[in-house]
Amino acid sequence: MMISDRLSVVLPANFVPGPTQGDWTYKDYAGLPEDEQRYEVVDGVLCMSLAPNMDHQGSALRIAYYLLTYIEFAGLGRVFTSPADVELSHKDVVQPDVFVVLNEHLGRLFKSHVIGAPDLVVEVSSPSTVRHDLTGKLLAYARAGVPEYWVVNPDAETIEVLLLENGAYSSLGVFYGRSVLPSRVAADMPVKVEQFFVKVP
Repeated sequence: MMISDRLSVVLPANFVPGPTQGDWTYKDYAGLPEDEQRYEVVDGVLCMSLAPNMDHQGSALRIAYYLLTYIEFAGLGRVFTSPADVELSHKDVVQPDVFVVLNEHLGRLFKSHVIGAPDLVVEVSSPSTVRHDLTGKLLAYARAGVPEYWVVNPDAETIEVLLLENGAYSSLGVFYGRSVLPSRVAADMPVKVEQFFVKVP
């Protein structure tokens, strides 16, 4: 069974009091009480997902480490990890696993959240989130104009690099092993894909 064929458990949070599904905004989202759930708003629909597993967290941490080294510490921009709110649009509020905002777009950073498109978004997919990452969130990132999107699969130890072209994403390929990612945002990052993964025993 392919990972994309597995059942997603990113579900509409219909039980949460608030606007009708499809009408949620950042203001509504920001007013949610703290209940330790992971929420996002995609196309006005409030969604929730399970907490990520250890393989997911390990890959997200390593990707953030290398991006810090070759982006932030090199003076090119800022690197952030979830949970950090990104208001892509009036009805799209997401928490990417890792994202980059380059220096020319630092005006999009505010104390509470980011308003606008990051320059690079990384989603570390799991069997429970991959369908959401490749459908609803992908469309939201495209609508907002996120120029580069990495979809990371810890099970297969692969990373797909997607570039925005004419409002839609085009894949540069799925990379693994000793490949180096053909990133435009992290163009000088000489890190092999296998270095982003470690399996929890």
